[in-house]
Amino acid sequence: CNLRSRRSPRSVMASPTSVTMMTVLSLLMPALPLSSAFTIRTAALQHTQSQSALPVQCARGQSLAHMRVQSAAAKMCMPESERVAMLVLAGGSGKRMGAAKPKQFLELMGKPVLLHSLEQMLQVKQLHTLVVVLAEEYRTLDFLAPILKDERVRFANPGAERQDSVENGLAEVPDECTLVAVHDAARPLVSLDAVHACLADGAEHGAAVLAVPMKATVKESEDGKFVTRTLERSRLWEIQTPQVIRPQLLRDGFRRVHEENLEVTDDVSIVEQLGEPVKLTLGEYTNLKLTTPEDMIVAEQVNSTIGQMCFLARILQGYLSHSN
Repeated sequence: CNLRSRRSPRSVMASPTSVTMMTVLSLLMPALPLSSAFTIRTAALQHTQSQSALPVQCARGQSLAHMRVQSAAAKMCMPESERVAMLVLAGGSGKRMGAAKPKQFLELMGKPVLLHSLEQMLQVKQLHTLVVVLAEEYRTLDFLAPILKDERVRFANPGAERQDSVENGLAEVPDECTLVAVHDAARPLVSLDAVHACLADGAEHGAAVLAVPMKATVKESEDGKFVTRTLERSRLWEIQTPQVIRPQLLRDGFRRVHEENLEVTDDVSIVEQLGEPVKLTLGEYTNLKLTTPEDMIVAEQVNSTIGQMCFLARILQGYLSHSN
């Protein structure tokens, strides 16, 4: 993305408040780890851009700032009649993690990864049912006891493939639910704002998925040895979860999958098989999927950074409220 002004592509004008914020941050930065300082400085720069009303332009023809505004507006417009069913997929073995137990049971910031995800999903607005797709042998683990006291929680068995696990979870969704959101337990850092924005887009369009623009250059190879071609990065999006779909649309998609013996790699791919649109909801790069040991280290740092940012935000909010 490039910063572009209406007058000059090189100029970005900041409001006095934004300048004050950047000044205060410059004093606080030396006390933070490098990664934390970078994250907070980036957030402050985004604040400066929003204050100056100069959008961040992307090759997709629509600014990321505009997409965020659209998502926020959609979140406010989600009809109260919607009833949400969350499917949390926790049946994977996590072989690439190389740990002695499945990755959803590894500890992140003092508690299991799965518990982070379940506690977050139970806070979703208009949540009617939370289906945990988990093998029966793990359902009596001590950390799940408080979660099971919530009458909205139920279980489903994992399947041989992801699509089988989703179909098993869908079978446990009550008829009164109007939206199904499928989420990987291995993405414990997703924010409620992102979840609600995706739910709102799903309610409006029938299907939606959290996604972020691809940052890396991607090349295609037919033989795994030589480059065939370079893909156009401006058209590529990295897909995350949750993925939100109308229940009947998902059932129709599974029917097509079975009739044509199709294999799909994610949930909205089932909707694509029907030729129906899937809305891209702008997500967050911090919504990491934990796959390797290195991911756990990064997630710990991200979680710590978010806590530091919240602390600094309270300091800055108090400072700026007194300075206005």
